[in-house]
Amino acid sequence: MAKANSIREMLLPGRCFDAGRACEVAALVLKNPRNTGKLIECLWDEEPGVANRAADALERASGRQPQILARWKEALLDRMLDATENKLRWNLALIITRTPLTEVETARAAAILRSWLDDKSSIVKTSAMHGLAGLTRWEPSLLPEVLDLLRILSRSGTPAMRARGRILLKRIEAGKELPVITGPLPRTPGRAVATGRDGQKAGRKTLQALRYGSSPVIN
Repeated sequence: MAKANSIREMLLPGRCFDAGRACEVAALVLKNPRNTGKLIECLWDEEPGVANRAADALERASGRQPQILARWKEALLDRMLDATENKLRWNLALIITRTPLTEVETARAAAILRSWLDDKSSIVKTSAMHGLAGLTRWEPSLLPEVLDLLRILSRSGTPAMRARGRILLKRIEAGKELPVITGPLPRTPGRAVATGRDGQKAGRKTLQALRYGSSPVIN
């Protein structure tokens, strides 16, 4: 198992919102899911950039293997309560819907996501909307509320919310699974992902996915 500080050291380089080596960390966790706990510890790191990249890496990994989250639901819900960084919020909004939640856990997540709809960041609001839609998988009683919300926000929300809202509405009304929004991983196992211009370009593609509703999806 990787040491806790080895994962942190991988996540340390970069400015606050840079993707840095999040792709590599995600690949490491997928290769050895026992490292998931070490990655989740980094969500509370005192360095905001480390916490942001930890959330980014966890989002990428859980988008492909959601079962890695099963043991960490309570920790993720707790982190959502005091998350203030935009990147933390938008990644956690997508992550929390990927593991089965009880009725009480779903209610907790939904309450937090509803509050994030008032966030200043369009990406956070769009991800919160997507997250609420995702929670209907675990709590179908939320569906009428969510459908009303999507219909309203697909007309009156930010451009990103309108685009995502239309996609989500179409999927739900057709009885299809929701799209999985996630970032890329290394193309070749064991190969490092560029952390310079190429890494920034990959990060921008994921941001564009969240902003405009057209995104890297894996379903």
